[in-house]
Amino acid sequence: MADIFDSTILCNNCNVKMQKQGIAKNGFILRAMICPKCNSRVIHPVDEAEYEKFINLKNKEFHVKMRMVGNSYAVSIPMEIVSFIKDQEKKMDDMVRLCFEEAGRLSLNFNGFEEQNQKTNPRVIKTREYKIVKNNKPVIHLKQFSDSANPKDNKSILIKKADKNEDE
Repeated sequence: MADIFDSTILCNNCNVKMQKQGIAKNGFILRAMICPKCNSRVIHPVDEAEYEKFINLKNKEFHVKMRMVGNSYAVSIPMEIVSFIKDQEKKMDDMVRLCFEEAGRLSLNFNGFEEQNQKTNPRVIKTREYKIVKNNKPVIHLKQFSDSANPKDNKSILIKKADKNEDE
């Protein structure tokens, strides 16, 4: 069966041939045709339907029980979510990635635990900035840079020192 996006599509507004492009939304890549002249968009109907299904699932709140299984706790995942994931991935691995994001929040990643560990770089880059203000005047301004892959490049930059006269 031929896909409608394999045909030439003309823009309704300016009658110019539209170009294929992917639009990223919430982790989805939606196939679209975009007019180069007026930026009018036509999203593939199948992708749009799947995205709508995702949004409806995302907005739905599930109440599930946490149970004790051996020395661990188990939480059941509603079949509605699992079947959506299976439809998207075409296969689901037995292993999932569980992360403790913040207090009171866990996340599960179904994108294949082994594949994800090989593709991602565990490198963490952080910047912090500290400003100390006294009497509405900046006294000290400090920037810190840290890179887990290159700790020798970590540095702190003092931008403005406190004047001894300003402290008195």
